[in-house]
Amino acid sequence: MLKIENLHAEIAGKEILKGINLTVNAGEVHAIMGPNGSGKSTLSMVLAGNPAYTVTEGTAEFFGKDLLAMPPEVRSHEGLFLGFQYPVEIPGVSMVNFMRAAINERRKYLGEPPMSATEFLKLMREKRAVVELDNKLASRSVNEGFSGGEKKRNEIFQMAMLEPRLSILDETDSGLDIDALRIVAGGVNKLKTSQNATIVITHYQRLLDYIKPDVIHILYKGRIVKTAGPELALELEEKGYDWIKEMADKD
Repeated sequence: MLKIENLHAEIAGKEILKGINLTVNAGEVHAIMGPNGSGKSTLSMVLAGNPAYTVTEGTAEFFGKDLLAMPPEVRSHEGLFLGFQYPVEIPGVSMVNFMRAAINERRKYLGEPPMSATEFLKLMREKRAVVELDNKLASRSVNEGFSGGEKKRNEIFQMAMLEPRLSILDETDSGLDIDALRIVAGGVNKLKTSQNATIVITHYQRLLDYIKPDVIHILYKGRIVKTAGPELALELEEKGYDWIKEMADKD
């Protein structure tokens, strides 16, 4: 599905990613962990096509296509979804219009007819239930006046509506209380299939108590310095990131 080789990227002339190698297959959940400033969010932004970041070396293929050559909207149409760490408010744009436009633009890209209003409203009802999103919230402007937890829940609702092939969730657990974390993580789990994949970016083990990863990668100073199974998160919880820093700096 996703194959990244020797990926280097910078922002404002400062190199952040220094040779990322990563392969994600359909049906897998990957967690990327690491201390602040290690490049986790930069990786998500580069994959989504944020123009503030410049790729200076390396490749990224998505289902055999050159991901880095695609504009952001094409990456989305191809099935890549980014859940933001800090979702923005879009005053004056209703969730209904926003999601219907997004879905129909993707259908147009795929050569499919627009979704009818009846089909769309039925889909919204089904997907709202996945993340227990109140109908009043779904009827308002995008994220306007939402709490932090409501914004994150809305991100997973959008993910459910768009049915991406690869979802990248950048610190979805940030600022969530236990109840919101359970609902958001439960939504992610319900959306998992053998045909899609998820990359979860997080600092903490607590999210991984709900979303069970198949593989965990530790990102440090712009490189993946360790990859292992779910037990790695527990080891980090016990030893902290100083252990990783010492190991990586020795190498």
